Amino acid sequence: MNKDIFLTNSLGNKKEKFIPIDENNVGMYVCGPTVYDDPHIGNARPLVVFDILFKVLKCKYGNKSVSYIRNITDVDDKIIQSSNEKKISIEELTKKVTINYHSDCDYLKCDKPNKEPKATEHISLMVKMAEDLIKKKYAYVNKNHVYFEVKKFKDYGKLSNKNLEELIAGSRVEISENKKNPEDFVLWKPSKNNEPSWESPWGKGRPGWHLECSVMSKKYLGIKFDIHGGGRDLIFPHHENEIAQSRCANDTDKFANYWVHNGFITISNEKMAKSQGNILKINDFKKKINGQVLRLALISSHYKQPLDWNDKLINDCQKILNKWYECHVEVNKKVLIPEDSLSPLYEDLNTPGYIANIHKLYDKAYNGSVKDKQIFTTACNFIGLLTDSKDKWLNFKKEKSNISEKEILLKIEERDKARKNKDYKLSDKIRDELINKGVLIEDKDGKTTWKIK
Repeated sequence: MNKDIFLTNSLGNKKEKFIPIDENNVGMYVCGPTVYDDPHIGNARPLVVFDILFKVLKCKYGNKSVSYIRNITDVDDKIIQSSNEKKISIEELTKKVTINYHSDCDYLKCDKPNKEPKATEHISLMVKMAEDLIKKKYAYVNKNHVYFEVKKFKDYGKLSNKNLEELIAGSRVEISENKKNPEDFVLWKPSKNNEPSWESPWGKGRPGWHLECSVMSKKYLGIKFDIHGGGRDLIFPHHENEIAQSRCANDTDKFANYWVHNGFITISNEKMAKSQGNILKINDFKKKINGQVLRLALISSHYKQPLDWNDKLINDCQKILNKWYECHVEVNKKVLIPEDSLSPLYEDLNTPGYIANIHKLYDKAYNGSVKDKQIFTTACNFIGLLTDSKDKWLNFKKEKSNISEKEILLKIEERDKARKNKDYKLSDKIRDELINKGVLIEDKDGKTTWKIK
């Protein structure tokens, strides 16, 4: 497709035409998980958003011309705390959570990134970058700690579009008597007893969180690359700190050319937080609904906007996919998606616009030719939907319907009474409840029949 890609660049907060540094080597780095606990639905949003951006970039520039790097943070304060609470080793914890994370990625129908580097595999490069920053007078050592001196970097705060005072006032800055200034952030720190540690010029210790992404993006994409992505919560301090240390260590005027950030997820209009007790793990959904339902829900609003997670959203997405699977066909040859249908994704990943176009393709396919159905199925496949066979989808629904024959008959009886009383609103509601549980009902000759769909 010859159409240009446009993305909202958080650095400047405006939509810009995407111009890669090298069309034959497009690079995207996205902050991955800190593997201290199983991923929740908030973690799922960037997984799916950047998976779709990955697909769009490959569509535009070719599969072999795009490198998608997504790291795994496997050394961190949260990991140490979680391993102590669970009374298991850090190695056992990070291995288990990483396996579950990959299972969640598969469940959400996400493509694998080109590389998935782990922090612990790049410690020597982090030590080297900290040494370079000290030599260049951007960092200092105090009591076996290494700190980046923020005031030495004049562009600090440009990504957040805030000055230093505003950033400090609006965040929890780590207080330490070892720092020259409150805003300075740690590059290396000593490890306590029984904590992971590595040798360094400053004694045994471990890296600060921000350093790993600067090091791994440099190793796999170079000192300048195209796109850096993540959730909005990472803009400050994580991404601000990445920019500062990378540009200073590498003597560059840019780190990443485009910064793309997805919005937050709320749960029934409340912020999702451990303290609120409303953390929804991806794993909690696996026994109930197909991962494609979650995927459709996650892209139902524009990636920049907040997304409220509630039962209605899930039920609506389940119904849409039930309907779409009616037109699902196997596609055994290359079928092109019409450019006008695909174009919303090139306009700042407008997934709601693309979904609206899929609805139009469905309407055409419903009573259309096999080719119409293939185009419709291919358009769904492009964003990771309708990827199962129709039989697999229906069998999953049947297995997860969790409704007995007795319950079905009682619901039908309740619906018959509602229809006799001309309470069509209740009648339709009961019918929709049954459909949502995978039960298809049909009224014929005054009788209602049913079957598991």
